[in-house]
Amino acid sequence: RFVIKGGLAGGAVYVAYDQGLLGSGTQGAEALSKARAALPPVIQEWTDYMGWELPPTPKFDFSPSDSWNKGVQTVMSALSVAPTRACEYTVEGWKYVKDLVK
Repeated sequence: RFVIKGGLAGGAVYVAYDQGLLGSGTQGAEALSKARAALPPVIQEWTDYMGWELPPTPKFDFSPSDSWNKGVQTVMSALSVAPTRACEYTVEGWKYVKDLVK
């Protein structure tokens, strides 16, 4: 079982690497556009062969790369102002402690 699972995992990693999913962002975007272009005809052919009828796929206006970039920008922005905020909070804390001691 371990050899089979390891082989499947290794094969999945190899395919992901070969298709450019583990490369840069532009390579990932190219791989995603290839998949978007290739999957609908393959699924249609498969459903025609099996005799099934699938409902039409909904159209989403969602870009994973834009969401990822927005998240990265938010985190980097928070990290860049963290030292300043820490100093401000420290000063406010000392003022609070001094007022309590008086």
